[in-house]
Order: sequence, then C-alpha cells, then structure tokens
Amino acid sequence: MERFNGSFTQQEPIPEAGIEAALAVLRHGRLHRYNTLPGEVAEAALLEEEFAALTGARYCLAVASGGSAMATALRACQVVAGDAVLSNAFTLAPVPGAIASLGARPVFVEVTEDLTIDLGHLEVMAKASGAKVLLLSHMRGHVGDMDALMALCGRLGVQVIEDCAHTMGASWRGVASGRHGAIGCYSTQTYKHMNSGEGGFLVTDDADLAARAVLLSGSYMLYARHRAAPEVEVFERLRLDVPNISSRMDNLRAAVLRPQIAMLADRRARWRALYQGMEAGLADTPGVRLIARPEWEEYMGSSFQFLLPGWETARVAAFVAGAAARGVELKWFGAADPVAFTSRYAHWRYANPEPLPQTDRVLAGLIDMRLPLTFTPEDVALISRIIRAEVLSAAQAEALTPTTVPVAD
Repeated sequence: MERFNGSFTQQEPIPEAGIEAALAVLRHGRLHRYNTLPGEVAEAALLEEEFAALTGARYCLAVASGGSAMATALRACQVVAGDAVLSNAFTLAPVPGAIASLGARPVFVEVTEDLTIDLGHLEVMAKASGAKVLLLSHMRGHVGDMDALMALCGRLGVQVIEDCAHTMGASWRGVASGRHGAIGCYSTQTYKHMNSGEGGFLVTDDADLAARAVLLSGSYMLYARHRAAPEVEVFERLRLDVPNISSRMDNLRAAVLRPQIAMLADRRARWRALYQGMEAGLADTPGVRLIARPEWEEYMGSSFQFLLPGWETARVAAFVAGAAARGVELKWFGAADPVAFTSRYAHWRYANPEPLPQTDRVLAGLIDMRLPLTFTPEDVALISRIIRAEVLSAAQAEALTPTTVPVAD
C-alpha cells in the first residue's frame, strides 16, 4: 500500500530577510519594543504600520499571541466579568479561553455544515443571553456571509470582534478578513500564515478602541512611539482608566515578521493550489462531503476539512487510525476526548456549555488536516489517494461486520 512519509507540521524556513533582520536586533540587543535609540523607530512599530496598510485599517497593534489579541479586544470593548459573549461552537480553545480570561461567559452558537456560524441560531442566542458582543471565529478559514452577519448584528446591537487566526490574507467580497467588525484579531503562531512562533495583531478604525488596546498591551506612557495609533490626545483622555496587562510583541519577532507581509499573496496562491488538489483528489468519494467555498470568499487554504455524514463513531475512528498507519495525520472533532490542539465546545466544562445538537451532528463526522507549504502537488495527490482508499476500506469493513440476530427462546 502507498504511504506518505512527509510531515504535517513542518513549516517553510523563515525568509533570509527575516533572519538578517532578527540577527540585527540580536546584535544590538534592543528587543523590547520601547527600548530604542533617539530617532530610532522600533521594528514593532514599523510592523504595525505595514500590517495596517496591508489590511486597510487605520490602527494596528502587535501583541504576544492571537489569544492575547482577542482578550485585549474584548477588554477594549469593555467586556467585564459576568458579561455574556457570543461565539461559534466550532472553534478552538483560545477563543472561549479569551472570553473566560475576563470572567465573562461564553455563549455558543450552532455551526452549519459549511462550517460557518448559524445566523438563525445567532439571533436566538443573542436575544436569549442579552449579549452585546460576538467573538466571531472564522474557524479553519471558512468565512460566512459577512454582509448578512453584519446586518443582523447591527439590527441586534451586537458588536463584532473577528478572530482571523485562520484568515489572515483572506477576504469577503473584496473586504479583508478582520475589517467587517469593530476589531480584527490575527495570530502569527507557527502554523498560521505568517510565522513568528507566537504573536498576533489587532486592527481597528476606532480611535478609542485602538488607544485602549495600546494601553492595555502595556505601553506605559510611551504610546507616542506607536505609528499606527491614534493621536496623543486620545491616549491622554484614557490613560489613567485603562489597566496594563502586558501583552506586547517584542522587536525580535517583529523583525522576523516584517518581510513575510509581502509574501502573503504568493502564499495564498500556493495554498489555494494545494487545497484544490485535495478537492480534486477526493471529489465523488462515496461517503465524503466536501465543504463548498462561496464565490465571494477569497480563502487561505492552509488546512482542509471534509465531512463523513452519518458515519458511526467506530467507523470514523477506524478510518482515522487507518490513515495514520499510512502516514496521514488527520484530526477528528468528534472524538470523545480532546487530542493535542483539537477539542470542541463540549470539552470546555468551565464554560458550562449547553448541548447543541446541530453542531454535535456536524462535528461527529468532521475531519481536518493541515496543508503546510512544504507539501508539493504530488504530496497532496498521494495523501488524497490514501484518504480515499481508507474511506472505501472503512466502508467495506463495516459492510462485512456481522450483525447480531436475537435467538428465539
């Protein structure tokens, strides 16, 4: 049988320009973003200015992680302990974690079979909970109908914060992901679209939100050294009322990231080719449902998902194990226990989640895999052949399993 011998976690190397810039920072030793010489502009400040230009945002703040970007955004929107905050049920642990870190209460919303938030259930839960903030996760790069969502949230009086950890460089109807809501949050963790190990951004056009975020991040009284930030007068009005939660990005990571901004468009095209290779390889596979991508969505195909609708738990487990034995690492969101990065809303007991039958049905058969840019089109063709073969093998094994017939007395 064919076997894949590559790695699902091996990223491309940091570009040489990033390595050289990082070495320059290490040589002068001024890693803290506010440790600069007279007249010197910090790498972190330059990175914020350049990322703001990329997204078309007025203001940008670089922080320590995607999770800290979300927590900072929630605090900037003045979410406090006890508040209800809406969020997708289909997301990863840092999203409800950011809500819980404030003592706020995650209120989960159903997911559709297209892996986007269910707008009908969103309206129901917004009215039932009284929540005034939605932390919207574009989970695994699937962007829903943002026009319809923003119209609904506007009617409900719900402020939108976008978690764009999986959609940096993506867009909906030509508008960059993260630019529909009040604040967009991004991650630069190793497996994301720009790699600094850990790191993140938030962007906004709102001067008060931006100033609060900068103060929250730990600017002390050095906010004038930011370039993609509001005027000093905005900070002067807020500076004594906003706590310091120290979540700054340092100049070393900023130096590593700056050259990668110009590489995003090329990376998007290369990921799209890999993603479409997987679609072609799994097309018309019996028992497999691929996720439709709307024509208005410009997506970042850095991971690939498909559904196994109606499959029994044992059959899905056998399929995942069979693929793993042949070198194909798949993540299953329907597993009983969380594994590594993969968990689902029912596992987050601190949030006291209510059952969501539609989401449970979708996640029971949801398979997910990374598509690192170290893969080649030939790798993708091999992986899709293995997955297809294991799907058919699991179906055959189930068909051959004898059923127990009750014996009459």
